[in-house]
Amino acid sequence: MADKTKKKDPVLSLLSGTFAGAVEGIATYPTEYVKTRLQLQAGGKLQPGEPRFTGPIDCLVKTYRHHGFFAIYTGVGALAIGNAAKAGVRFLTYDQIANLLRDDQGKLSGMRSLLAGLGAGMTEAALVVTPSETIKTKLIHDKNSPTPKYNGLVHGTKAIIKEEGIGGVYRGVGPVMARQGANSAVRFSTYSTFRQWLQTWHGDGPLPATHTFAAGAGAGIVTVYTTMPLDVVKTRMQGLDARTLYKNSFDCLLKVVKANGIFSLWKGTTPRLARLIFSGGIVFTVYEKTYDLLGKAAGKA
Repeated sequence: MADKTKKKDPVLSLLSGTFAGAVEGIATYPTEYVKTRLQLQAGGKLQPGEPRFTGPIDCLVKTYRHHGFFAIYTGVGALAIGNAAKAGVRFLTYDQIANLLRDDQGKLSGMRSLLAGLGAGMTEAALVVTPSETIKTKLIHDKNSPTPKYNGLVHGTKAIIKEEGIGGVYRGVGPVMARQGANSAVRFSTYSTFRQWLQTWHGDGPLPATHTFAAGAGAGIVTVYTTMPLDVVKTRMQGLDARTLYKNSFDCLLKVVKANGIFSLWKGTTPRLARLIFSGGIVFTVYEKTYDLLGKAAGKA
């Protein structure tokens, strides 16, 4: 994003976003695992023999003690592949919608950036995020049950589809689209605002990686606190017991609040905050640097 007024090449957007998503997903996965485990117990019901965690550190310690270090990476394959795909779709969709919404001077206002982010988030949710996160959540939930039945990503995916049909990997599509739309709308518009402030402070020329990382991290903080309730409902709707516990997303929301209070909708905030601070910094920085490098290689920079 060296030139914020220049229209983006769709191929470069897709390639840069895909690479950035893969790097970010693998680097931050342990925080995603902890967040998911804490949210799965937010509904108040546990699998027989499943431990209850008092917080992120307790979750890490008990997981390591009972299942070993690599259990913290349960479901990483689904998330890494899904993250690469969704980031590619996200940046491609955002850049192309932004291209259409730019004014005659090539500038993009904060509201138009928010609209482009909303469109990008809902598109990635429908195409990529729902199936990849549903599989990841079910694998994590199953791993911590007393009698696990899934043996890795491929076996687990086949088993889920065999048991529940293709709808089994699209569990919670409503809250996922709501969350991803809100996430991207807030994230892109906030990032653009922070980036403009830093550009003004820095002066002419491309921003250094430290500045883009700071803008992305700041956008991640804002995104976490504004969209956390949607994330909790999404996770609960994708658990192994969702079909028997909840009629729909609204019913899930009411039951979670009734069981544990309104603040349970921010369950898992700390690990998600840790993840989005770093993921925001990583994904925007890697995307921008990769786009610039690919642009120079293609003679489009």
